[in-house]
Amino acid sequence: MTEPTSQTHHIKPSDLTTLVQNILIGNGVPSDNAKIVADCLVQADLRGVDTHGSNRIPSYMERVRQKVLDPAASPQLSQVTPVVAQVDGHNAFGFVAAHQGMKHAIEMAEVYGIGMVSVKHSNHFGMSAWLVQQAVDAGMLSLVFTNSSPALPVWGGKEKLMGVSPIACGAPAGNERPFILDMAPSVAARGKIYKALRRGEKIPQDWALDADGNRTEDPARALEGVMLPMGGPKGSALSIMMDVFSGVFSGAAFAGHVTNPYDPSKPADVGHFLVAIKPDLFMSVENFKSRMDYLYQRVVGCEKMEGVDRIYYPGEIEQITRDRRLEEGIPFTEAEIAGLNREAEMVGVEKLRYE
Repeated sequence: MTEPTSQTHHIKPSDLTTLVQNILIGNGVPSDNAKIVADCLVQADLRGVDTHGSNRIPSYMERVRQKVLDPAASPQLSQVTPVVAQVDGHNAFGFVAAHQGMKHAIEMAEVYGIGMVSVKHSNHFGMSAWLVQQAVDAGMLSLVFTNSSPALPVWGGKEKLMGVSPIACGAPAGNERPFILDMAPSVAARGKIYKALRRGEKIPQDWALDADGNRTEDPARALEGVMLPMGGPKGSALSIMMDVFSGVFSGAAFAGHVTNPYDPSKPADVGHFLVAIKPDLFMSVENFKSRMDYLYQRVVGCEKMEGVDRIYYPGEIEQITRDRRLEEGIPFTEAEIAGLNREAEMVGVEKLRYE
């Protein structure tokens, strides 16, 4: 048997979704929940956020096999006030708990103008942009926070303490693209280092330090060390903010106690903070969308600095990538396909095929 190579093949999104959903069901995930998880992972692949897409399946399934993630858990929602609720994830997939939380936040916002949901005892929920998109599709503005496992030091420290927890938000528009911001407080998302390790690639030297505090191009050594915050103390402060709202406030783990999604030794206890806001609180929906369109036009149409061919709106590159990958398919290396096919083989479902 030949070893898989780094050669790239393009996989149909529908085929990938079916595979991931079948693997999840084969590991005890109820079909409705499996559909949510699969859709969210493939949305990340379509947007070019491969670090948070279907390649996460092997690590998620290992957590299921080690019984530190409950595939059959049903998150429980409790209403706190008419506009505030909490979801206890009961150690279910973060996708399922967060999807339920955002769905309810949207429902509250439709009635009262705003809805806020805190989520505790959850797990990694992949790319934050899918939750922002869930709100945008419902015509809502949104804020999406989560905390995560230790990966970067606080400013002035040298130990892993804060997560590279993404800050995300969004707003619908009229004829132009919606505003979708999804960014980590580190120079690069940690998932990009795992991706480089998986593909046998080097990383830029400004992404991370090794265990000895030296800059490194080796992803394995980077994972032994710390990520570097963007903007120095600013990135550090943003990571602490994520911990305040997602961890301290929710009752989930915080201050360095969230478990790494690649660590199958114990539950993660991730926390999330979700807000949905109706756009017609202060003006008509039509006026709001017209103003959002004008903002888009001003941003992308502003005078360019030397060497810049095009200015992109936040989230626009990912949306363009999605449009292209829906047509061309999603690129995977043979090694990545082999990893997914091993999971398929374990539960006896049809594997991905490529020419």
